[in-house]
Amino acid sequence: MNSLINETSPYLLQHAHNPVNWYAWNNETLELAKKQNKMMLISIGYSACHWCHVMEREVFENEDLAKIMNENFINIKVDREERPDIDQVYMLAVQLMTGHGGWPLNCFTLPDGRPIYGGTYFPAQKWKNILLNLVDLYNNDATKVFEYATRLTQGIKMSELVETVEEDKALDISVLKEGVEHWKQSFDDENGGPRKAPKFPMPNNYLFLLKWAKLYNDVEVKKHVEFTLTKMAFGGIYDQLEGGFARYSTDISWKVPHFEKMLYDNAQLISLYSFAYQEFKNPVFKEVVYQTIDFVKHNFLNNDKLFYSALDADSEGEEGKFYVWKKEELLSVLKNDFELFSDYYNVNELGFWEHENYILLRNKTDEDFAIKHNLNLEDLKLKVKVWKKLLLAERNKRIKPGLDDKSLTSWNALQIKALTDACLVFNDETFLLQAEQSMQSLLRFCKAPEGNLLHSFKNGKATINAFLEDYAFVIEALNSLFLATGNDLCLQQSQELTEYCFVHFYDEKSGLFYFTSNLDKELISRKFELSDNVIPASASVMATNLFILSKITGSEKYEKAAKKMLLLVIDKFQDYGSAYSNWAVLACYYLFESKEVVISGTDAKQFRNEMYAEYLPNHIIALNQNISNLSLFKHRFDKDKTQIFVCENNSCHAPVLSTKDALKLL
Repeated sequence: MNSLINETSPYLLQHAHNPVNWYAWNNETLELAKKQNKMMLISIGYSACHWCHVMEREVFENEDLAKIMNENFINIKVDREERPDIDQVYMLAVQLMTGHGGWPLNCFTLPDGRPIYGGTYFPAQKWKNILLNLVDLYNNDATKVFEYATRLTQGIKMSELVETVEEDKALDISVLKEGVEHWKQSFDDENGGPRKAPKFPMPNNYLFLLKWAKLYNDVEVKKHVEFTLTKMAFGGIYDQLEGGFARYSTDISWKVPHFEKMLYDNAQLISLYSFAYQEFKNPVFKEVVYQTIDFVKHNFLNNDKLFYSALDADSEGEEGKFYVWKKEELLSVLKNDFELFSDYYNVNELGFWEHENYILLRNKTDEDFAIKHNLNLEDLKLKVKVWKKLLLAERNKRIKPGLDDKSLTSWNALQIKALTDACLVFNDETFLLQAEQSMQSLLRFCKAPEGNLLHSFKNGKATINAFLEDYAFVIEALNSLFLATGNDLCLQQSQELTEYCFVHFYDEKSGLFYFTSNLDKELISRKFELSDNVIPASASVMATNLFILSKITGSEKYEKAAKKMLLLVIDKFQDYGSAYSNWAVLACYYLFESKEVVISGTDAKQFRNEMYAEYLPNHIIALNQNISNLSLFKHRFDKDKTQIFVCENNSCHAPVLSTKDALKLL
């Protein structure tokens, strides 16, 4: 055993029995590198990462390679999900050196942490050559190594420079129009999504495109969104038996997934498919929402009402073994229904993967399939339900993929917001109850008495001072809960955390929020997180939070800060739309008509549910069930009647008494 045996991270514990003398990232380890004047290997991954497992088997369990590593390096293992700040810095270093990144991420540094070489996955012989070459270079030509480290570190710091903008700069819709037109060139009209592989779901991309299509009446984008979401829901990336999405598709047709399932993907996709159902009324989208919520509940929800992080891609040392099927297995379970099942789920050339295994996927709606086979639609749905029950019972006899059982504050907040969104769209109060319970648990377990959040929770203990992503997503979830329920406590908590961010994360000079707190030990560079990825950038979420809060509270400080952040970044959308889509979501509030809707009175919930029958992406809808001095609610409550106030720029139309009349005003 090495020192990782004392850690709680499932990823670090996976490496606790390697012959490599791994250390966790902490002050003692960093001081040890300086004291022994040894280069550091900073090796970053996460528990569900398939290629991390491969490199462990091929490299880190090799005793000869471990001997070289132990003699010449201080070897540090980092769980990227626990320490996204470290991952950000060294991912950027590797991208600057090699032009690409990924996990496992392996970065060699000087004893002071400045990077000198790195990459992702390395096979054993190449790894040995790298180790020996670095040792030789460090021992015999240290000047060259130090010069390179200095230049590379300067490049990392330069990447944080942001151009200032004039405060009165106008926000121009041409930025979004040109960005969307450029983006359209990469649309895959045959399979949906981008015209490349691998394909990631990128929920925020489609949330923006859905919003843009509605507001700008862009028919091409609207068709692309519905087509893409249908293809994803029918593809192998979606678990056709249990629900829930895998992290990405390895091919262009959403067929073969990288089988790991992450909480953050599924949370965001619940929100996306909920809003897509609002717009398209596609029953497949509703089915996806309900199945994915069930998947998350059954696999990730723990006794503390918080959610675990991920399911591994591998089981029994094989990627996807838990999820794929051989014909013989299906025949033995389904018997006389096998032929019909095979056509429904493509147990044929289309679904064939490798080693005689099939991935279940669809290419027809239930309506079309029923017509093809001359079946009653309800009879077909009943058959599918029976098939799923039989195969899930059989599949659950297999050895399940490993579970990453830590609960991350930011990812839990995403799931809480997802449940709130689903409640509003589908008028299902069970989702809201779960969201409220989980938020209570999150604040109880992951908020310190000093007012700061903690990033990770496991075994009854919260650890690691939180990052901007934690604050941004928790504030977003609290805002959503406040708007859905009118609960003043949610708004109070949201404002407290927002003010904490201004004290400990805000940079007055740039007008942006750093990713790390000023209370944390600084790495070689203190970064902003500006570009959206599989999870939206914490800065873009924070800017949107400030805009929403400004509309709720009337705060000019929040509105001014939100707009300044947006103006600093939004021009990048023209060339890199998918990487700045969440900024574009915020820009839509400024560029298109945006109103605040207050539903006030004893029957406010019923009216709220009626309002959410339509997709209204640019309006802020708030529930008010009590007398309140809040700017948005003041003088707008009457216990004897339910009213809807449609407001804009701090002034409101006369209240109306029906959702039909309110929708006319919108």
